[in-house]
Amino acid sequence: MFTKVFQKPTQQSPEGSLTSPDFNPRVVLHYGIPSTASILALDPIQSLLAIGTLDGRIKVIGAHNVEGFLISPKQLPFKNLEFLQNQGFLASVSSDNEIQVWDLENRIITSTLQWESNITAFSVIDGSSYMYIGSEHGIVYVLKYEAENGKIIHLPYYVTTNVIADAAGMSLPDHLSVVGVLHQPCSQGNRMLIAYENGLIILWDASQDRVVLVRGSKDLQLMDETVVDCVKGTQNELRDSLPSDHKEMEKEISSLCWASEDGSILAVGYVDGDIMFWDLSDHTSSRNQIAKNVVKLQLSSGNRRLPVIVLHWSGCRSRNHHGGQLFVYGGDQIGSEEVLTVLSLEWSQGIKSLKCISRIDLTLNGSFADMILLPHAGPMDSNETMLFMLTNPGQLHVYDDASLSASASQQKKTPISATQYNMIIPTIEPNMTVSKLVLLQRDGDSSRALSKIALAQKIDEAHSPTGGTKWPLTGGVPSRFNAEDYQVERVYVSGYQDGSVCIWDVTCPVPSLINTIGPEDKDTKVAGETASVSALDFCTSSLKLAIGDQCGVIRLSELKGSGGEKNLYCVTETGNQVYSVQQGDVPNRISLFSIVNSPICTLQFANSRNRLAVGFESGQVAMLDISAFSVLFLMDVESATSSPVNSLYVRSISDTNSLIESPKNSQSTTPEAYEKEVVFIMTRNAHIIVRDSTTGNLISLLRPKKEATAISMYLIEDGDCTTEVLDEKNSLNSPHISEAKNEHTQANTHSRSNQLEVEPVPSTRGGSFGIKNITILLCCEDAVHLYSLNSVMKGEYDSIQKVDLVKPCCWTTMLKKDEKEAGLVLLYQTGVIEIRSLSNLEVLVESSLMSLLRWNFKTNMDKTICSSDHGQIALVNGCELAFVSLLAHENDFRIPDSLPCLHDTVIAAAADAAYSLSTSQKEAESTGIIGNIVKNLKKEKGEDNVDLTQVHKNNFAHLDSLFSSPPFLKPFTTAEDDQEILELNLDDIVIDEPVHVSSSSQKIKNEKKDKGTERERLFDGATTDSKPKSRTPEEIRAKYRKAGDASEAASLARDKLVQRQEKLERLSQSTEELKSGSENFASMAKELAKSMENRKWWHI
Repeated sequence: MFTKVFQKPTQQSPEGSLTSPDFNPRVVLHYGIPSTASILALDPIQSLLAIGTLDGRIKVIGAHNVEGFLISPKQLPFKNLEFLQNQGFLASVSSDNEIQVWDLENRIITSTLQWESNITAFSVIDGSSYMYIGSEHGIVYVLKYEAENGKIIHLPYYVTTNVIADAAGMSLPDHLSVVGVLHQPCSQGNRMLIAYENGLIILWDASQDRVVLVRGSKDLQLMDETVVDCVKGTQNELRDSLPSDHKEMEKEISSLCWASEDGSILAVGYVDGDIMFWDLSDHTSSRNQIAKNVVKLQLSSGNRRLPVIVLHWSGCRSRNHHGGQLFVYGGDQIGSEEVLTVLSLEWSQGIKSLKCISRIDLTLNGSFADMILLPHAGPMDSNETMLFMLTNPGQLHVYDDASLSASASQQKKTPISATQYNMIIPTIEPNMTVSKLVLLQRDGDSSRALSKIALAQKIDEAHSPTGGTKWPLTGGVPSRFNAEDYQVERVYVSGYQDGSVCIWDVTCPVPSLINTIGPEDKDTKVAGETASVSALDFCTSSLKLAIGDQCGVIRLSELKGSGGEKNLYCVTETGNQVYSVQQGDVPNRISLFSIVNSPICTLQFANSRNRLAVGFESGQVAMLDISAFSVLFLMDVESATSSPVNSLYVRSISDTNSLIESPKNSQSTTPEAYEKEVVFIMTRNAHIIVRDSTTGNLISLLRPKKEATAISMYLIEDGDCTTEVLDEKNSLNSPHISEAKNEHTQANTHSRSNQLEVEPVPSTRGGSFGIKNITILLCCEDAVHLYSLNSVMKGEYDSIQKVDLVKPCCWTTMLKKDEKEAGLVLLYQTGVIEIRSLSNLEVLVESSLMSLLRWNFKTNMDKTICSSDHGQIALVNGCELAFVSLLAHENDFRIPDSLPCLHDTVIAAAADAAYSLSTSQKEAESTGIIGNIVKNLKKEKGEDNVDLTQVHKNNFAHLDSLFSSPPFLKPFTTAEDDQEILELNLDDIVIDEPVHVSSSSQKIKNEKKDKGTERERLFDGATTDSKPKSRTPEEIRAKYRKAGDASEAASLARDKLVQRQEKLERLSQSTEELKSGSENFASMAKELAKSMENRKWWHI
């Protein structure tokens, strides 16, 4: 999906080489919040937070070390993001109006639906899988996600402006955009609130297909509005002083939210900066009552104010739901400081008594992106709420109620403490400057040694108390590991700007810190120890770590051993010193070298493990003996230039022709094979120099014909994939050409590099080195060169293969197949990634950072990129860290089995059980029993703050039939029963007295005082019987016999017929209500049957 593969003409590839089907570039791990984060969504039951971005990515965050990364196929912003609460699904709407539903457990898109018109409003009915869609044409649609089929279903139900206009008896424009649609709490999904762009607010009852109430800008013109001035320090109520012509203008709605748990108070934000509190209770439906039940809030007294972009409400139970906190972004004076305002409001005696108790302005850490509230379920009178604030670029802060209350009580403006989301592996503050990814052989000595350290660190973290504010989210299930069989297979080393270094175990998707090396030692007093780390190397056999910084200081540490007082050897330009320092268990600091005041570019351990090659930016190279704490040599790479050293390779080479020998042995006529360790040096100007690793004597120098900028150099040993190219090149060289090239003058190899003026060629005889098919790959910004080892040792520039690059390259790495080099990866400054075959340097696969991660290449990004031989690449971009896998069959991270689960089925089952029992028990009893059950489940996760009274609070089973047809076209359904049909004559029914049939809601309300709800009475076995009253003919004659003449009797009969007609109409209306009640009864009967099937003996 993310990879564009270019197929080359089919040809037989050498054995061991890579082909196009071997590759599948993909993101396997991602840490941190993307810098383009723009929108938040929250599942309070599962305790999960979703963060949508402007480029089609979604980050899901739960408990500590629980993260998920989702990538949409389209690189487009998300304008809506909502959880299907407690169901394991996430719904999103992209800017091109595509609706997507994500399966969090499998981390995939399970269904999509492309909407034809522009979606201007979107919401999910809490606790259900039903979604409201508001369009630019003023139509509200209903969708449903069916988890069984994995599809989004477009239901037939819809509400148009024409339907509302007819039902409300008013005229509306044909094209009126919907700016908000919310379901009314405590209405079981029957009622929805629709807000239009012209300020019109409609409360629609879908069960009765009628308008419950209408509110709008015209209602505000009937009275002088009461204005609550929420300017800091003032709480007076003022009369609105706006001009009359301004009042007549339509107020455009920009945001809205419910300000009460029962859906009776609505807070609406407008483009002009006003905030209106509307009382939508039933007693305010009349025009005379509207004026007394709306209040305006103003955050600023100025005439030019910002639109109210975001509104969120947190109710206060201690105030009997007549107050709480309103979180507002916007509404302040244009040009004022960007803040998030928190208002504490109260209206103890109706909405007209609303007053502002306190105001808090939260200063933002960056530009505002979004905010959301996590309700904290504690005691019933508690109103603690966690505020999640998202700012750019990718910063997430959490404020608790205690810190907000403390700030409100202080007179002086002080910073409010907040908990910041921290990455598992930090990349900023301080900034990461260099990194290295190291593979360890499983069951090896090094792996076992590091495994003991890593397991001990995990145990200490699990038992040590956490300081500071606890991370509030607890969602998801962390990945588990078997401590008995666990071994460290991958290590990630990160160096930082402050000189510190961290060693991470990245064997599993959840990294764990092995240890940290501090930036300095107070006892050594060596200048530059706190400088930025510029180079790293790790020796897997000895577990030694070499650290180089910008001041030329090299620190050596060992990740094994014991603590105590030990010697620290410091080697400087002035001499050697030994310090006795107290050290912990690991890492043990061994030595410190400060010999050149120049940034270190590269470090390379020698095969002997006791030597370390160092390349400096000044163009010097040094070889350190780390066992004897001495410097073997330090010299300029070459005299002609001081180009920085980019790459170092230390290798032992067998010379069968004595090509590497001292002048004293140059007269020997009996060549003997022996191993000689040499160091290959590549400078930034693409020069390749070969020196003796012990003496530093120059062996060979290869200069390009034209200046180039080199990126990297690789030694390919036993490269079978390059044999074909090498043999083809050698067959083109005639014998006399080879002899002519070997007739050169040998230079003095004992000369210092600053005395060299000619290119030395080490031998006057032809010959080859003992290692077969060693080639040197030189990667430059504009070309890739492949040289044979013999040509490099002889100083011959001719390459056996060269490929010109059309784009500037900035970083490269090698891929192995069957433990042999087989592929070359190139990253260009445009962000394009190419994978080439070493057999012919042809492109096999092309991808990009944009398609994989939605990243643009940035300056110095290549400094923090590292890779392993198995095709794993670690990349850093600001506050993001990602691991990309290139090979199709590679799964070293054991994805997806080792990933944390983003949906906790235990919590979901507990919530369902709470709802199931709440239907047969009283609410208080249900809260006591099930609340304790789920609290115990949460305690295992370290948290017990779930309010289960909100879990499945409403029954949404009836919504299937409610939304199965358009308004006013609901089919007539009859309830089925086994009772004998009773035929009645019209005259057998008493119609004299008015027939009074209470609505189901009123009946429940009246019977609730003594017998509980109708549902509870049903489960208790209560029944009701109703039979028509029949009378004898004598009773009827006595009832209707009247005295008088015939005309009077006819008039009386005519009146009776009229009355009879009226009674029949009332009877018909009552029949409709009874039919609706029978439908509810049938639904409850089905639910009762299901609940009885699942009940165990201990539930009876």
